[in-house]
Amino acid sequence: MLEHKIESILFISARPLSVKKLADFLDAKPKEVEEALVALAKRLNEGGSGVRLVRSGNDVQLMTSPENTKLVRDFARDEVTGELTKPQLETLTVIAYRQPITKPELEQIRGVNCSVIIRNLLMRGLIEVEESKEKMGPIHRVTHDFLRFLGIADVRDLPDYEKLHSDTHVVQAIEALSKATSNQPLATSDPAPS
Repeated sequence: MLEHKIESILFISARPLSVKKLADFLDAKPKEVEEALVALAKRLNEGGSGVRLVRSGNDVQLMTSPENTKLVRDFARDEVTGELTKPQLETLTVIAYRQPITKPELEQIRGVNCSVIIRNLLMRGLIEVEESKEKMGPIHRVTHDFLRFLGIADVRDLPDYEKLHSDTHVVQAIEALSKATSNQPLATSDPAPS
């Protein structure tokens, strides 16, 4: 069902998505996406759910319900100020040494879905995301706050940067991903977040 697919995609997305992007990704017509969004908004916004569908122009995003603002803020503060988990540190390390890197490239290297981890690192201000025409999608890189925290001016100042940045196995994994994705249509579902 299109409505459920849209809900899943919006749930794991760290940023708002346009109706066109959803339609393209789901191989649906924009009108079908609009209809599914209306049904999703009705179900979430009127059904007493803990999340709401929010629209700003043509962009849509899932947000927590206003009644839970304080609860979510308190939880997020704990999440952001606590120590990084081992998977978060691994993901952050891969991003630092391989940036700019796309989510599929990151997941190819790590071998697991990184959606939740990316969202957490974004909330902590350790990484940032921007659109790349060259890579035809969002790319991730570490922030100036990350560099400042480590006391370095550039990622190339990280230990063994040149060796790890150009590691043969990592380069081959990313090249294999590029070949595979250029020959296959996009999948419409993600595995469970790690």
